[in-house]
Amino acid sequence: MHSAPQIKYKRILLKLSGESLAGDTGTGIAASQLQYFMQEVKMLHNLGVQMGIVIGAGNIFRGLTSYEVNVDRVTADQMGMLGTVINALALRSIFEQNDIAAQVFSAFNVGAIVDSYSPAKAIEAMRQGRVVILGGGTGNPYFTTDTAGVLRAIELQADVVLKGTRVDGVYNADPEKVEDAIKFDELTYMEVVRRGLKVMDTTAITLAMENRLPIIVFNFNVSGNLHKIVFGESVGTKVQG
Repeated sequence: MHSAPQIKYKRILLKLSGESLAGDTGTGIAASQLQYFMQEVKMLHNLGVQMGIVIGAGNIFRGLTSYEVNVDRVTADQMGMLGTVINALALRSIFEQNDIAAQVFSAFNVGAIVDSYSPAKAIEAMRQGRVVILGGGTGNPYFTTDTAGVLRAIELQADVVLKGTRVDGVYNADPEKVEDAIKFDELTYMEVVRRGLKVMDTTAITLAMENRLPIIVFNFNVSGNLHKIVFGESVGTKVQG
């Protein structure tokens, strides 16, 4: 008699780009994408997996283009941080409509709308069975939401950071542009830095390395991948050691 598979990662931090909410349009929030997010998250929620989500804001505001309209870097980053709160509210709404308890925390004070972030409050929310959605980035300019994802994972004592992308892992070149790009199944943090691989920015990778926090990069657009990873199946590229 076969024993049931065991959950490997009981508390995860899921990092997603804002663009992943936009679907084919590239901007805004697509209802079909919200529904897809909800279905993938609900599978894990029903298993009792504790989950934090950090979402970007590229679907609402892309800071790099701000220079074309003469917005300074600090203001541009603040606009992006506000965009992440908008996306977080959209996720909370679709989750709660489908019986997934959820709570949004912001790294900066928007108290009339969502709770201010603290690790203790967020951990307690997860223990009570709520999906925790973490808006506002780190709360500071000059830091990416990748860095925010790693920082929050460390603070919330997550087992792993799962970075959802639209490709099935990390390659030595852009697989959407280079036909014979080679996929890595595993990498060390230092290999990522030395090779200049676009896993996460260097600050995020260094922070993960210093705290021995594994990162798995995977294709979030393939339904069931998130579920497989939680049970320890080899999906995407794992960065550790």
